[in-house]
Amino acid sequence: MSEGVFGALRAQLKEAAAAFADGPGALEGILLGIVDDVDRATREPLEIFPVCHHSPASAIAMARRLRQKQPKVVYLELCEDMAPLLTELRNCTLPVAVQAFATEVDGFPLEWSPLSVVAPITEASAEYQAIAYALDTPGAELVLVDRSSDHVFQWDARRDQPGAPDDEDAALHGDAIGMEIGDLRPRFAELEEHLLHHGKVRHWSEWWHQYVEVPLGDSDHDTYRQVMLLIGSLFRRLAPGDPHRVRVDEDRERYMWTRMREHLAATGTDPADCLYVCGAFHAASRVAEFGVHGADTFEISPRTASKWQHGLIPSSHAAIEAQFGLASGSVSIAAAEWAKNVKRTRVQPFRLAGQAGAKKQAKKLPAAEPQTAPADKLSGFLQRPPVLDRLDEAELLTWSVDIVRAARRNGYLASTADAIAVFETSILLAGMRDRAKPTPYDFQDAAITCIEKDVVPGRRDVRRLVEIMMGGDRIGRVGYESLPPLARDVHDRLAPLNLKLEQRGVQRALLDIAAQPELAHCSDVLWMLHRLMPRGAARPIMGERRLGEQPIQESWDLALGTHQRALIELGYEGVSIEQVLEQRLRTAAYDSRATAASVLEAVEDATLYLRSHRLANELGVRALEVLAAERSVDGAPAVLRRVRRLLAFYRTSEPVLPRWIESFVKTGYAHYCTLLPTAFTDEDATVDQVAAMLGFLFNMEGLALSLGCDRAQLELAFAQSHPEEPEKLALLWAAQVHLGRLSRAELRQRCADLLGNPLVVPTYPRYLSGFLHALEPVPSLVDFAVESVSNAFSRLPDPILLPWLPSLITTLRANGADLAPRLIREAGRVFPSTLAALDEWTPPWRSEPAPALPLRPTRSAELMTTHPDTCNAVANLLGCTGEWGSADPEPRGAELLDQHPATAQALHLLLTGA
Repeated sequence: MSEGVFGALRAQLKEAAAAFADGPGALEGILLGIVDDVDRATREPLEIFPVCHHSPASAIAMARRLRQKQPKVVYLELCEDMAPLLTELRNCTLPVAVQAFATEVDGFPLEWSPLSVVAPITEASAEYQAIAYALDTPGAELVLVDRSSDHVFQWDARRDQPGAPDDEDAALHGDAIGMEIGDLRPRFAELEEHLLHHGKVRHWSEWWHQYVEVPLGDSDHDTYRQVMLLIGSLFRRLAPGDPHRVRVDEDRERYMWTRMREHLAATGTDPADCLYVCGAFHAASRVAEFGVHGADTFEISPRTASKWQHGLIPSSHAAIEAQFGLASGSVSIAAAEWAKNVKRTRVQPFRLAGQAGAKKQAKKLPAAEPQTAPADKLSGFLQRPPVLDRLDEAELLTWSVDIVRAARRNGYLASTADAIAVFETSILLAGMRDRAKPTPYDFQDAAITCIEKDVVPGRRDVRRLVEIMMGGDRIGRVGYESLPPLARDVHDRLAPLNLKLEQRGVQRALLDIAAQPELAHCSDVLWMLHRLMPRGAARPIMGERRLGEQPIQESWDLALGTHQRALIELGYEGVSIEQVLEQRLRTAAYDSRATAASVLEAVEDATLYLRSHRLANELGVRALEVLAAERSVDGAPAVLRRVRRLLAFYRTSEPVLPRWIESFVKTGYAHYCTLLPTAFTDEDATVDQVAAMLGFLFNMEGLALSLGCDRAQLELAFAQSHPEEPEKLALLWAAQVHLGRLSRAELRQRCADLLGNPLVVPTYPRYLSGFLHALEPVPSLVDFAVESVSNAFSRLPDPILLPWLPSLITTLRANGADLAPRLIREAGRVFPSTLAALDEWTPPWRSEPAPALPLRPTRSAELMTTHPDTCNAVANLLGCTGEWGSADPEPRGAELLDQHPATAQALHLLLTGA
């Protein structure tokens, strides 16, 4: 290679390599290779413009170069499928992000869904300057040449790895993959650490601001271009050799150069009239396809069948910093530096016509300046000592006063003395870091040192206050015209509320539906948004939606402007919120992990929000299929609650029950009868689940038997049930009382025996927990539950009673909506209402008479002689002939007792009261 423009620089680097490395070797190869990369890029006929994303220096240099060169074609490193969205930037307030979104994936693992790629755009970015120039300049064309969004995931390393992608905290961007133009950050950790240490800075953003932004802020085009190429080549050659990362970088460069050559061949455009805007890392490329005369050996693979949607979503400085690993506040500081550079250099930036805040620009650009051959500007730049900006005392003083004022508003005890301390400390820190003028980062450190105390009195610390003062976290907004059809439809349907829904923040909406029936449609939209969007986007304050109820008045807190991204992404799934909700309900119901309870929830939502009998019947059939295939009782409580609500709704609103719910009750009855014996003995089945199964069997029994079920199934299930755990044993006893197999007297006697057995007393609270859960399937035992709890409090010793109380409270809290009111009402009925009456009060279960002893023949004779007429009447009813007299009562009395002992005993108790 000829020495060319950079011959002198090569000679100097050879000498430096020999001196520092003690002879030629790897260092010389790296240094000369960097110069070769710069030389190759500058000699390319198609001008390469290297940039760094969100760099004010790049934006200023881009605006200046566009006015000088006035290219006919601008090739931009951005996903080629995002091109149609760029014209919609006119209706937005920056920063925003261009997004590609796919929920229906084909060719990618299902666990990756949804796929999302975002490309954030700020005003202080070189790509925005290129976009604004190309879209508003007659005769200029903008061509996006980077890989498509589909290829982003095709080339993703996760294709070779199991599992889903890792989530990233990217604020408004969610877990989307970010496409960043001009990714300039060293991938060699030791290099970055070395730069930060010797630059006396804390993080990469501060190093870039100090050693790149400031020196290049007002440099000429050749100097800017060669320095950026130098940095890109340096970072590229020192990057670690990750095979996948290197392959993706090089494939992207091959892709872009292939697309540019295709466009040049198709249009016949002269490469001299074009400008290629890309990251400095990709500008210093060494692939064979590099340049307009490069090899045409790269084959672009076809896209998959995934359905991609495109739109604009709001972005923010914080979202950009989080997604691309920048220091907090660095993008806000860059925005402030951009405004300062525009004022200082007097370069007129480009802004899309019609965009919020855009000023009218000249209709015709001045004539393009003649191009000159590039000269060696690197030698002078590398040898020139850093320019020390003089201290701008007025600016620093303004910062110091403003931060103290902001600190006082946020609860800090700051004073004028703190402002002076911040001013002096900023100068001191800048001097310690070998710079005459304090940077915003020096000022931030000084403010934290002088104002920050042990405790932050408000919501924001001093670091955050400095970021806000420097420009704050600007959040973009997508205009109504650029919203997808679904989002515009939502805004139109909520227009009767007379709210500015596009604004950020929370707004209160009051709906008096009784007085304005037309607001019922707004209520429907709000409830669907509440169901579909993140928490806080549409939050009901007053009012609720239940099956069979009509709303009268509602109050809502709306923050659709704050959650604009979520609303826009709903538009990728359909053209109306009804369509999106139906799709989501159907997807949830037919998911491989769906349970009977989750499908019933979808049925309820379809009825509640969409009022769709067709969809409810379809999902109901699906719930029946899922229930029949389940082999566990995990979802029994939810199934019981939802089936009970749906049955109550259909019985009051439909002439006949839907066929699917009748089949569901029949199947559920047989299903839970089959699983009941196993659930009683299974350690994994909780007492809540078993109680819910019993509740389903007892509550649905009448309907199930009328539909053809056999009660013998239930009888057989209980005959096979032999629980050992105290809670489940108590449940079984309660169920036997309900079925008539066990009397209340016998149940009370069993509980008394438990309390009388010292070995069982420690586990008695577990039996009580079972009785409390039994109120779900057998609500008639509420009086017995009150009696059992009262006996426990009166007879259990404190070492057993006190540890049980938290379990009692937990049980009542978990089932408080149903159990607590029943227990309270029953206790109010049983216990005295005044404290004075409590001393003389005797529990009704203790005042009941003791069971009578069996009647003896001698007592029967007494009964016969005392009440002969009554006994004769009873004997006739029971089929005994003859008259009872005083002559021979004993044999006949014995006969009556032998044939009908229970009846005779009951009659004796009734007549004698003993």
